[in-house]
Amino acid sequence: MIPLETHRGRILAAAHPLTPRRHSLERALGLVLAEDVTNRWPVPLFDNSAMDGYAVRTEDAVVGARLRVVADVPAGSADDPPVRAGEAVRIMTGAPVPSDATAIVPVEHTDHGVFLGAEPPSHIVITQAPVAGVHIRRRGEDAAAGTVVVTAGTVLGPWQLSSIASAGHDEVLVIPAPRAAVISTGSELIAPGDTPQRGQIPESNSHLLTAALTAAGAQVVHVSTVADDDAALRAELDRIDADLIVLSGGASVGAFDVVKSVLDGAGSDETPVRFESVAMQPGKPQGFGVAESGALVFCLPGNPVSVAASFEIFVRPAVRRLAGHRDLERRQVVLPAGTSWRCPPGRTQVLPVTIHAGVVLPASAGGSGSHLVASLARASDLAVIPAETERVQEGDSVTVLMVSETQVLA
Repeated sequence: MIPLETHRGRILAAAHPLTPRRHSLERALGLVLAEDVTNRWPVPLFDNSAMDGYAVRTEDAVVGARLRVVADVPAGSADDPPVRAGEAVRIMTGAPVPSDATAIVPVEHTDHGVFLGAEPPSHIVITQAPVAGVHIRRRGEDAAAGTVVVTAGTVLGPWQLSSIASAGHDEVLVIPAPRAAVISTGSELIAPGDTPQRGQIPESNSHLLTAALTAAGAQVVHVSTVADDDAALRAELDRIDADLIVLSGGASVGAFDVVKSVLDGAGSDETPVRFESVAMQPGKPQGFGVAESGALVFCLPGNPVSVAASFEIFVRPAVRRLAGHRDLERRQVVLPAGTSWRCPPGRTQVLPVTIHAGVVLPASAGGSGSHLVASLARASDLAVIPAETERVQEGDSVTVLMVSETQVLA
């Protein structure tokens, strides 16, 4: 067996960020920015009003002053009406401030209190005097033209996309979402809604992997189930155009392990997938390689708990790197064990757990066996126990991968 870190290191050494592409802002949510975005213009673009009210000359707007309203400037107007002594201009939030005005008097600080109709009043009386420059958003006060708005490497969320749009851009250079293919293998597999006969089981790995890949930021472009037939698997692989391919089942030493039969090349140039026994439980049989197309090929065990553990330890970090993320890892916390359990000698234990009242508890009373699929529904996170640990005692510190933080998409 090889250490978990050795297999993981080989995977990450082969994973490189995908070639950046230009996407519209509508398609860029969640992607990683590949270059700095700068303001095309100053923000704000022009001096504009921060309030609904009246643009005035500060020296005229003393308490009790009666000012004649000479113009009306709504948001979006290009007008620049003059403001002379004893005059005011009605103005709306976001509208350009007349060049002659030096302050904005909110409508609440006039005798009217509110706007009474579509037409401005003929006169207003000032009830609270403004300070010079008050309620005016100055041109470029948020950011000057040419300044960086969002830096390369940023994951684009709603706030970043809004800032980029405000900076005058409708598309961005981003690392695209990796295109992923999922293949479940096994002649025993049937659709979940079918009735199993003797020897058959519902196929669940494709649902686990499709959801996990999507949550990790990949775009799943192919999902299929293939029987234990070499020719059928080869034909299925030939149809795939993706950045990574994740196969489950058929990666061990069974007589009908179709994935290993088709792809095992012990690292040869012709069939670059190398199959290893990794010192972890569950998930001992693993395969990984890079196809001629450049796609990363992951060959995972068939049992669902093994698939879940293998995905978190090996596949998810590679997906994150392909997508250009800097943080590849789940957040880790260290918490006390709420009970005691045995660990497999010489193997890293990756155990589905729950966290209750600040302590870590195994999700299954049966340990970390790969067949204990029902425990996945009860689990929230994964505990990772070092290979040299033979037994976790109640109260021992346990490292937990916080899978639950991003398992469910909002």
